[in-house]
Amino acid sequence: MKSSDAGSVSKAVTRTEIAGIPLFRRGKVRDVYDLEEHLLIVATDRISAFDVVMPNGIPDKGKILTQMSLFWFDFTRDIVDNHLVSAEVDDYPPSLRQHADLLRDRSMLVRKTEPFPIECVARGYLAGSGWKDYLQTGGVCGIPLPAGLRQAERLPETIFTPATKADSGHDENVSFQYAAGIVGEGTLSRLKDLTVAIYEKARTYAQQRGIIISDTKFEFGSIGGEIILIDEILTPDSSRFWPASTYQLGKSPASFDKQFVRDYLEGLDWDKTPPAPELPEEIVARTREKYLEAYELLTGRKFMPAT
Repeated sequence: MKSSDAGSVSKAVTRTEIAGIPLFRRGKVRDVYDLEEHLLIVATDRISAFDVVMPNGIPDKGKILTQMSLFWFDFTRDIVDNHLVSAEVDDYPPSLRQHADLLRDRSMLVRKTEPFPIECVARGYLAGSGWKDYLQTGGVCGIPLPAGLRQAERLPETIFTPATKADSGHDENVSFQYAAGIVGEGTLSRLKDLTVAIYEKARTYAQQRGIIISDTKFEFGSIGGEIILIDEILTPDSSRFWPASTYQLGKSPASFDKQFVRDYLEGLDWDKTPPAPELPEEIVARTREKYLEAYELLTGRKFMPAT
C-alpha cells in the first residue's frame, strides 16, 4: 500500500463498472469480474445491516477489508494455500490498467476455483446466535456444551459449525451430517481441521494485539482436487472482533464492526426491508474509525491508501 495523507478521506465507492469486462457476481460488498482464467474481486465501500445494503457507504471500507485479507492470507499460508494471484494493479492484465485508480488497494486478482457451497464457521466464544442457541438447547448447532457457561465466555474448545451459503439473507446453520451430505464426509472433515487451525492461529495472534476474535467464517474452493482458501478472511465483516480492553464475561462485548450502524437503525421507524435510510455523516465517520482501528491494531500498520 502506497503512502499518502492518512488523514484524508476519499468519497465512498458504492458501485463499480468496468467497461468490457463481464460482471461475474455482485454481492453485498464485492463486485466480482470474470477474466476467463481468473476473477477480479473488487471490494466496494457498501455496507449492509439486517441484510439490507445501505444507500451510502463507508469511505475506504473496501480498501481496509482488502488490505486486512491480504495480511491474513500471508499469515495463514503455512496452513493452507489461498486463491490470491496478485493485489498489485501493475500485475493485472493490460485491459484493467486504465482502471488503476479505482482498483488500487481495493482489488485482488484471484484464481478461479470450484467453491464448496458451505460456510465454514469457527466459534471460540459463546456469542450472538450461538449464545441464544445455548440458552435454548444447552449447545450450539447441535453440539452439546457444559452447563453454566456465561455470555461471551470462551468455549472449552473451538467448535466448527457449518452453514449453507445464501446470496441474500442469513446463512443457515446446519449439522455436520447435513453439510457432509453436500460436500462429502472426508472433505468436510478436512475443511473442519483447516477452519479450526486458521482460527486458532489467528486468535492467538490477535489476542496479543488487543483483539479477541470470538468467531469467524471462511470459504474454501477446490482446484485440481486441492483445497484452497478463498473470498475474504478474518475481517470485521466476516468475524466478530472484540476489544480485549473492555471485554467482560457475562455481557455482550462491543465490537469492531458495523454496530454503530445497527444501533442507529434500531432507533428508527424502519421495518428493516429495502429501501434502507441514508446513514448520517456521524454514523459513517464512527463506523469508518472502528474498521480503521481493527486494521491498525491487527496489522501493526497505519492505513495509508494510495491517492
